[in-house]
Amino acid sequence: MMLHDRLLVKLNSEDGDRKSSGGILIPATAKVARRLRWGEVLGAGPSVRNVKVGDQVLFGEDDDAEVEINAESYTIMRERDVHAVAAERVEVSTGLYL
Repeated sequence: MMLHDRLLVKLNSEDGDRKSSGGILIPATAKVARRLRWGEVLGAGPSVRNVKVGDQVLFGEDDDAEVEINAESYTIMRERDVHAVAAERVEVSTGLYL
């Protein structure tokens, strides 16, 4: 059980090597400008208000503490360190693009 405003997040597997739009392979060890990562929320403390278990969240690499449980890596972070929560695609079009 997570305490206070803490989240337990499992990183998406896309954090390995990447390809640029021009087809250049960028290794996972390459240091680029501050990179944001996506992960799935597996646990949330009782004080968390805007994120729920199962949400996909976007957060910075510097905002987390990594922990290994049963040979898998997870991240523990505060709710305030989440930059965005992925939303399901809306079926009704409002004509606005946000």
